[in-house]
Amino acid sequence: MKVGQRMTRNPITITPDMTAPEAQAIMRREKIKRLPVVDYNGRLIGIVTSLDLIHASPSPASSLDIYEMHYLLSKLKVEKVMTKNVITVTEDLPIEEAARIMADNSISGLPVMRGDILVGIITETDLFKLFIELFGARHKGIRLTLLLPEKKGELAKLSNAITKSGGNIVSFAIFEGEDPTNGYCTVKVTGVEKDVLLEAIRPLVEKIVDVRET
Repeated sequence: MKVGQRMTRNPITITPDMTAPEAQAIMRREKIKRLPVVDYNGRLIGIVTSLDLIHASPSPASSLDIYEMHYLLSKLKVEKVMTKNVITVTEDLPIEEAARIMADNSISGLPVMRGDILVGIITETDLFKLFIELFGARHKGIRLTLLLPEKKGELAKLSNAITKSGGNIVSFAIFEGEDPTNGYCTVKVTGVEKDVLLEAIRPLVEKIVDVRET
């Protein structure tokens, strides 16, 4: 899956001369946490987040009264608080690579570019939605977490055993195990009774870590 399949297209943008309160009002109205900043030619020059605007606001512990605070904020331009060196991605980037970039740089969103043109934005919320799909979280069924031997063909054996028992695999995910000789597998299965499923897979796994019906 690529970024272009999950990004928000034609994101709302603002200009650098907009004030902080104006940017905050747009975020509240649109229920978003970040806004790409573009110049008058539509070229991306920055990004501002709700956290940037909070940090730029006068502290409640300040000696300023509420009117002075509002006055100062009304004069604060987005260009003064935005991030200028924006990390961007392209539409054809694998979505897991976008997630890695976000995690490695402690950021929650990435503008998506097509050459010099801003065409979208991919955010942590988009990744959370994908995570829900990958784990079949909205499907009812039997969710298993298993410890499997780290050997060629073990996943195929497990898949075949589930299918032969009458089960349908809704999701399948692999994680690092307790040591290099094994790995964790989380699988969501529908269409089969729990006892029948467990009997079918038990000979193939090192340990059944967790079983629950969702």
